[in-house]
Amino acid sequence: MPSKTSKHFHFIGICGTAMGSVAAAMKERGYKITGSDSAVYPPISTFLEERKIGLEKGYRAGNIPAKVGVIVVGNAISRGNEELEEVLNRKLRYVSMPEVLKEHFLRGKRNFVVTGTHGKTTTTSLLTWLLHEGGKDPSFLIGGIPRNFDGGGRFTESDFFVLEGDEYDTAFFDKRSKFLHYLPEAVIVNNIEFDHADIFENLEAIKKSFRLLLRVVPRNGIIFANGDDENVLDVIQIAPAPVVKVGTGKSNDRIISEIAYRDDVTEFTLNAQRYRVPMNGEYNVRNAAMAICAAEFAGLPVAKITKGLGSFKGVARRQDLRGEVNGVKVIDDFGHHPTAIRDTATALRRRYNSHGGRMIAIFEPRSNTTRRKVFQRELALALGASEVVILAPVADPHKVPENDRLDVAKLLDDIRVMGREAFQEESVDKIVERAVNIAQPGDSITVFSNGGFGGIHGKLLDALKSKWS
Repeated sequence: MPSKTSKHFHFIGICGTAMGSVAAAMKERGYKITGSDSAVYPPISTFLEERKIGLEKGYRAGNIPAKVGVIVVGNAISRGNEELEEVLNRKLRYVSMPEVLKEHFLRGKRNFVVTGTHGKTTTTSLLTWLLHEGGKDPSFLIGGIPRNFDGGGRFTESDFFVLEGDEYDTAFFDKRSKFLHYLPEAVIVNNIEFDHADIFENLEAIKKSFRLLLRVVPRNGIIFANGDDENVLDVIQIAPAPVVKVGTGKSNDRIISEIAYRDDVTEFTLNAQRYRVPMNGEYNVRNAAMAICAAEFAGLPVAKITKGLGSFKGVARRQDLRGEVNGVKVIDDFGHHPTAIRDTATALRRRYNSHGGRMIAIFEPRSNTTRRKVFQRELALALGASEVVILAPVADPHKVPENDRLDVAKLLDDIRVMGREAFQEESVDKIVERAVNIAQPGDSITVFSNGGFGGIHGKLLDALKSKWS
């Protein structure tokens, strides 16, 4: 990593949540920062402009400054990008965002890294909030929008840094998982399943990446592992650092028990201590249990942990009630992996449909994995937890070979075999029309997508208002 004589850093792909946060933090440390992106829009563009960071819309060779010190290349940038080709042609120094984070912010810190296929964002947000409320003033970098803070990243002078540890690759030149750069003292492994089919060939490849992470946890650090997950149990066998298993099974070191659901809150016991968290679903109990264990390791007493749990506001786009019209609730959820869809549907049914009413699920196959047929059967079972399912077309189908692409027609048939109504519509407007025609007072409409989905939530609410106006 260059010394402070290389004062100018240029970020290619600066409008990513993590890239923008790191760029702003570098600016605060006295570096000159510029950047570019193909998608420049609020709130990230406003965030960067307020910090007087030069921002170019679109990728062009001319965006690369003449006397730049270091180029930071986002992981969405690939060969063929005009700016990247200019960097390579000029033989400039380039690094990844995790490398910048490691060398400028993480060395010497107590880094708590939250990993797993599901629950990373919620667990990271909750752990960060517990440490904040406990007086630790942690730095953090989160891949979502925690409602207790005004953004997904903050850099403080605290010894503590909480990071959402993504297993996705680092950059076009570094195909290792991002979390391998994060110098962890404490690691949470929520769960391990197959995902990111564009990066990993199979489940064993994902396990290998997690094993590499656990190898770098120091002996005076700790690993909190889901002791009910067979894949996690397999991975932790070689861990050189102390391992604490957390879960509902009797073989765990920290046992979750006596779970009780009460509308918008859930109560549970963790090793004889009763806790209450303002979230629903067993998976959120597991997320909370992991955050509690990590907060205890950081030195927080039970009283401060309990207080922090009670004031946690959750994360945007996780069971997010966007509005209600004539008894029909419209819910936004980021769920796109079959397990996340199934668990969220179960929690939402308990919360909103326990006294009647149908669950209408709208699903957009948009992620690199769900656009493929690797989860053909699992998606049917997950979506079949709803009485009515409406499918959007596979996003950017040309990016997935036809013989590897999700078979939407078969998915519809498999859902119908389960006794559910299932439809496919070709546009957001048609999906809205179908859902609103079906919806009756007491029903809920849940949109499962990891994208913007054409502003579908607002369109659903507007159409519902028109239906009963």
